[in-house]
Amino acid sequence: MNIATLISGGVDSAVAVHLLREQGHRPDLFYIRIGMDTDDGLSCTAEEDIELATATARKYGLKLEIIDLHQEYWERVVSYTLDKVRRGLTPNPDVMCNKLIKFGCFDEKVGHAYDKIATGHYASTTEIDGRTWLSTAKDPVKDQTDFLAQINYLQVSRLLFPLGNYLKEEVRQIALDARLPSARRKDSQGICFLGKINYNDFIRRFLGERPGAIIELETGRKLGTHRGFWFHTIGQRKGLGLSGGPWFVVDKNIEENIIYVSHGYDTEKQYGHQFRLEDFHFITDNPWQPVGHTPSDGQADHLSHEVRFKIRHTDTFQRGFITSDPQGKGYLIRSDERIQGIAPGQFGVIYDADARLCIGSGEIRLR
Repeated sequence: MNIATLISGGVDSAVAVHLLREQGHRPDLFYIRIGMDTDDGLSCTAEEDIELATATARKYGLKLEIIDLHQEYWERVVSYTLDKVRRGLTPNPDVMCNKLIKFGCFDEKVGHAYDKIATGHYASTTEIDGRTWLSTAKDPVKDQTDFLAQINYLQVSRLLFPLGNYLKEEVRQIALDARLPSARRKDSQGICFLGKINYNDFIRRFLGERPGAIIELETGRKLGTHRGFWFHTIGQRKGLGLSGGPWFVVDKNIEENIIYVSHGYDTEKQYGHQFRLEDFHFITDNPWQPVGHTPSDGQADHLSHEVRFKIRHTDTFQRGFITSDPQGKGYLIRSDERIQGIAPGQFGVIYDADARLCIGSGEIRLR
């Protein structure tokens, strides 16, 4: 089997390479460069990553190639991020990077020549009736299926996740036992500008500042001034600069550039019980569509189905029910449990009732 493996310089992808070699495979290794070569402080320094990736390739006698996708990354992922932020929504660049860059542009340039593409993601796949389903990892804390919930069937059917059946501490121990070059390296913080680049500095560079009022929702009292609504997201607690907290962002008025906050950890204003998902994307199939019915039939979608879901990267799968929106605007998710910090623009990720199969995802909307 001809395998391409994406390697980042971190411990997870290095262990993925190690496990593939133990299984007798000789994958070709690829490092994707996405940082811009600029001198304005907004580029990712990839030197250490490439050094460790090179050392891993050398240890196993494998070929390593650097694929430059920085232009595509900035045209597709960064532009998406800035557009969402400018409109007062909460983007998820990690999700779009996986969909458009790692398993999009890479496949167009190189990956299409391989039978399988392996990564160090904590995820797995399950075969059911000849169809491949994205599935959760053994380690619920490290599970990354929510970051993969926008990939398509062609992509998931060709992916290998060597770490899917391992806990993080087991992966770290494998790296130490195998004396991998990155064995003691700290985990990364996600995509490029969430690592060495300060997120607010990044947003400020492109959108600037626009001072506005911070208002207590319950009283209408002005508590302070923010530097622009795009620096804040629903559910945010840190970075408000308010005394006597905790204060949470519970709403935003984009037209008037107002941030609304509420006080206390248990304020009901930061919780909800339902949200809507627009442009829902099924990774493999719609599991609630009866055989013989087409989406135009509309019959299955009006039923309520028990699911598990996530609205941010967490180890918790909340219980809820999915139904079609009566107004035809996607799907409604309802839960008897309180849902904290429902942020429009983020992806709501839907799983089956056992939190095993990742069904797909859509963009969160409240109105």
